[in-house]
Amino acid sequence: MNAVSSALQKESRIQAGRVAQLATTAEVLAIYAGILLYIWRWQYSHPHAWMLLGAMILASHVAHHDTLRSMGLLGSELRASAQIVLPIAAAVFVPLVIYGLLARRLVPATPSPRAWFSLGAYAVWCAVQQYLTQSYFHRRLMKVVRSPRVASSLIGLMFGAAHIPNPVLMGATAVGGFIFAEVFRRHPNIWPLALAQAVGGFLIAALTPAAVIHNMRVGPGYFFYGIR
Repeated sequence: MNAVSSALQKESRIQAGRVAQLATTAEVLAIYAGILLYIWRWQYSHPHAWMLLGAMILASHVAHHDTLRSMGLLGSELRASAQIVLPIAAAVFVPLVIYGLLARRLVPATPSPRAWFSLGAYAVWCAVQQYLTQSYFHRRLMKVVRSPRVASSLIGLMFGAAHIPNPVLMGATAVGGFIFAEVFRRHPNIWPLALAQAVGGFLIAALTPAAVIHNMRVGPGYFFYGIR
């Protein structure tokens, strides 16, 4: 009887685990679809829909017993993450800065208060993106995808797809999203990732012709560039 009972309990745990995986998969697909719908439709027809998406994500954190530390929002793993991310970022960004200076696309100047505010706002937005990408989507995918490398690849694809149809941002975010996911998997902390994204985004905006980058727009806004 004990053996039978143990076998039944084991089977029950397996079934419960499968149900939890399916539920998490459905949750990830629903939230990601909601974000894409907001980018392409709801920001114009239902501009406050982001609040519902945010509430759903917060409810998910509660249901999954997430903590600020596990989501990479505190100081733990900050140094370890920075030691990987910042050298990679420097290897990419320094040549871009040199090119920008030589091509006179970057001109040394003292930023105005308005420029500082814009830079700060963009940095905050990058932190929000990394929170969504890593703290939420990546952590959920790690629960349903067996291969960590596949999970990181999916994150790169999802991050890049969120920037359709901007070709420059799609490529940069797909590659960057994969690299950031690999770093986050080892050292869960979003702040070095957000910093690298903010600097990289600034350089992309400064060095890429406006006719190509369309003022960093994605979704329908990419097609409206120059119209409104």
